[in-house]
Amino acid sequence: MPITATVNGVRQSCNAPPEMPLLWVLRDTLGLTGTKYGCGIGLCGACTVHVDGAATRACLAPLSSVGGKQVTTIEGLSPDGTHPVQRAWQAEDVAQCGYCQPGQIMAAAALLAKQPNPSDEDIAAALVGNLCRCGTYQRIVAAVRRAARLQKGEALAR
Repeated sequence: MPITATVNGVRQSCNAPPEMPLLWVLRDTLGLTGTKYGCGIGLCGACTVHVDGAATRACLAPLSSVGGKQVTTIEGLSPDGTHPVQRAWQAEDVAQCGYCQPGQIMAAAALLAKQPNPSDEDIAAALVGNLCRCGTYQRIVAAVRRAARLQKGEALAR
């Protein structure tokens, strides 16, 4: 029996095994390759997506867990790149290799959706499980702070 979810605003039905990780459904079945495979055990955060607005490790979430839910990937966050977090990431020159960035951005967007004015401690707690091999953590925190300001309508200038 197919499992149906809304992915990036489009209703999708999938006949994959219910225990298949959402990550593989997104990447291999739906062709949404922005969500990255990192560790496969939920420790690195590269595969972070939103499920009903909550940051979720797609490598750990079985397909059966998203039936009837809203799934948002990096491609669906803002297809034109104008989401405040995406704009802040660019303004702060966060990315180096870029591999972790979709997961970092999705975790930051989930944080700002529920906590529009996060403290540095809130930011650290929300991103603790998202690893950056390049070590751009200071720029990541600065980008989250900037994104919070952008969401409030403040100018992009430093």
